[in-house]
Amino acid sequence: MTVSERIEAGKTAAGTEWVAAEAGDYIALLKPRVMSLVVFTAFVGLVIAPLTLHPVLALASLVAIAVGAGASGALNMWYDADIDAVMRRTAARPIPAGRIEPGEALAIGIGLSVGAVAILGLIANWVAAGLLALTIAFYAVVYTMWLKRWTSQNIVIGGAAGAMPPVIGWAAATGQVTVESLVLFTIIFLWTPPHFWALSLYRSDDYRAAGVPMLPVVRGVAATKRQILAYAVVLAIAGMLPAVIGMATPVYALIAAVLGAVFVALAVQVWRMADDDPQMLPARRLFRFSLLYLFMLFAVLLVEQGLDRVAVLAG
Repeated sequence: MTVSERIEAGKTAAGTEWVAAEAGDYIALLKPRVMSLVVFTAFVGLVIAPLTLHPVLALASLVAIAVGAGASGALNMWYDADIDAVMRRTAARPIPAGRIEPGEALAIGIGLSVGAVAILGLIANWVAAGLLALTIAFYAVVYTMWLKRWTSQNIVIGGAAGAMPPVIGWAAATGQVTVESLVLFTIIFLWTPPHFWALSLYRSDDYRAAGVPMLPVVRGVAATKRQILAYAVVLAIAGMLPAVIGMATPVYALIAAVLGAVFVALAVQVWRMADDDPQMLPARRLFRFSLLYLFMLFAVLLVEQGLDRVAVLAG
């Protein structure tokens, strides 16, 4: 079955008909929540890098990275519209809800991808542009079209795409990929599985109905809980790496240690949670805290290393 046929089948199953799209539908197509995380982590990478761009070029670079993230979201929604239609969390998205045509979403995704990569290459450098192109391709093709539907390790491997923004931001400023930028990559890469597996624990019925082989669906709740705890421990250690390699102060180390300890404690609560818990409140708490955890780590790095550079960027 072709992509268009799958989308039509999903739309029919959801009982929707095509209606006129509004501006908000096109914004939703770009996954603004995901885009906000991409922009923030890319901004941190760009600001704390040892070299700085002119303020106008820095802003334009961030816009290009944001557009690239939005392009990835549009391509993801185009291909996944059939499974989005049967999941309660995603059924109201613009394509399965019948407000944006799949071909239109595909055209938007491709057009924005090309534009974002070209602009970043012209205003910053082609190293950053190449990394952005690789990230879009990895998310749209490797993750969306292959990993998500074929392996329970989809989030683990696919998490590489979500971990790239600070590396792209760093490369936009320096033209290089360095150990420091790879440390930022590692933190997000290790953060992604426990973050999404916590969500999948209390959304497993949705994933099962859509045929998506998330870990709780394929391996069961108990195995997922063990994996979450294991990743939480490794993540808490990795969160200390910026201080270990000298790109952060002891203050960051203390904050990272406290945040990591809380993350592990919440993961322990998930591990001790009954497999048939109908509410799965520990998983919900861990999911919410994981967002705070990542934001706080990068915010502290930004405050420690970037306040003077922010002042320079502001003119």
